[in-house]
Amino acid sequence: MKEMSARRTDADCTVREDPDAPPLLHGSALVLIASTRAADGTYEDRTGPLLERWLCGRGLAPVEKQIVADGPEVGRALAAAIADGIDVVITSGGTGISPTDVTPEQTAPYIGRPMPGVLEEVRRLGAGKAPAALLSRGLAGMAGRSFVVNLPGSRGGVKDGIAVLDPILDHLLQQRDGGGHE
Repeated sequence: MKEMSARRTDADCTVREDPDAPPLLHGSALVLIASTRAADGTYEDRTGPLLERWLCGRGLAPVEKQIVADGPEVGRALAAAIADGIDVVITSGGTGISPTDVTPEQTAPYIGRPMPGVLEEVRRLGAGKAPAALLSRGLAGMAGRSFVVNLPGSRGGVKDGIAVLDPILDHLLQQRDGGGHE
């Protein structure tokens, strides 16, 4: 088994030319930014570009990004993405404990097959650098044929999420399609 460094940089979120790199993926993706301030233009989205670059680098296309306010708009956007058959839906933001952080509550009704280990590992990885990472309440799992994962709204949390997802995303999609048990 190839050993991968747990520490990642922005350079890890680009197209790889390494022959040992994970295989290119096939399918569509949505990056859903849950931030009232980014949605109204008072705050720059700093996590969406990282996720878009990584997903495109892994071969997913199209990769779309949508910015919505915290709250019910997150649930509406998730419902639409799942209904449209988007293969990978990654949210960023709204996973903390402030009164407006409700991304997990908006996500939970759609998750039919939870994958708690994914976010447990993101939190564990993050806690080694910032103990507050343990306060993130994100969820992950299958919503029909869509893989949905809630990442924190911080760049560090997103980088930790990419580090966890990158080596498993191809296997996850293969298993979803009935393969990947070799």
